[in-house]
Amino acid sequence: MNESMVDVLIYLYENYLDGATRPDIDQDELEVELSRAGFSNAEISHALIWLDELAARMDATEYPPRDAGAMRVYTAGECAKLDIEARGLLLFLEQSGILDALSRELVIDRAMALQQSAVSVEELKWVVLLVLMGRPGRESAHSQMEELIYSDAPALLH
Repeated sequence: MNESMVDVLIYLYENYLDGATRPDIDQDELEVELSRAGFSNAEISHALIWLDELAARMDATEYPPRDAGAMRVYTAGECAKLDIEARGLLLFLEQSGILDALSRELVIDRAMALQQSAVSVEELKWVVLLVLMGRPGRESAHSQMEELIYSDAPALLH
């Protein structure tokens, strides 16, 4: 099976993290279930580490408020991994109020942590959803992002 770490994260979100009531499960049981679902041990391990790092960054990250006129400049590495469409999605989400500056930075951090050379727009949407899920006070933004992912409407209107 040619699954990626993002596929594991999507599976985890849809089965455990979306707020649906589900019995508590320890990490060993979770790894066994993910393995039975067809994911490789390496991808499972990477996804669980990715989620742990996201939680740690959310707990430790404090950014000063940014000026409303501030502009995000991407590094060469970020541009290589996040193409113009992905960066456009982030700008759109920020201008729409779905992402604030801190959420955007967490999304970029977690996108860069994905073990792949490029992150598609669809994969980036899931990263945004996972980041917003854990941000207190961003419940409305999380709902909007979830609606964006599960609807058939394009994210960017031209």
